[in-house]
Amino acid sequence: MNRNDERSVSEVLQDIFGNVQDIVRSEVRLARAEIKTEAAKSARAAKALIAGAVFGLYAGGLLLLAAVYGLSMILAPWLAALVVGAFIAVVAASLISVGRERLRLVKKPEKTLRTVKEDVQWLRDQTR
Repeated sequence: MNRNDERSVSEVLQDIFGNVQDIVRSEVRLARAEIKTEAAKSARAAKALIAGAVFGLYAGGLLLLAAVYGLSMILAPWLAALVVGAFIAVVAASLISVGRERLRLVKKPEKTLRTVKEDVQWLRDQTR
C-alpha cells in the first residue's frame, strides 16, 4: 500500500458517517415516494367508500320511511313512525354499547413501544 492510499481514522469515520447519511436520505426519499403513491391510491378508495356510505345512508332512510308507510296501513301514521323510531333507537343503543365495550378492550401497542425504547437506548449507547 502506498503512503497516498493510507487515510487517517478520522477521514475513514467521516466517509462512513457521510455514507450512512446518504443511505438514510435515500431511504427517506424512497419512503416519501411510496407514501405518496399509496396515499393517492387510498384517496381514490376513500372517495368511493364515502360515496357508498352517503348512498347507503339515503337508502337506509328511504327503507325506514317505507317501513313507516307500511306500518301506517295497519296503525295510525304517528304510531307507525313511533314504532320504527323506537326500534331504530334500540338498535343504535345496543350498537353503541357493543362499540364502547370493544373500545375498552383496545390496548396501546406495548411491545412496539418497548422495542422503540430499546432501539433509542441502543443508539444512545452506540454514540457514547
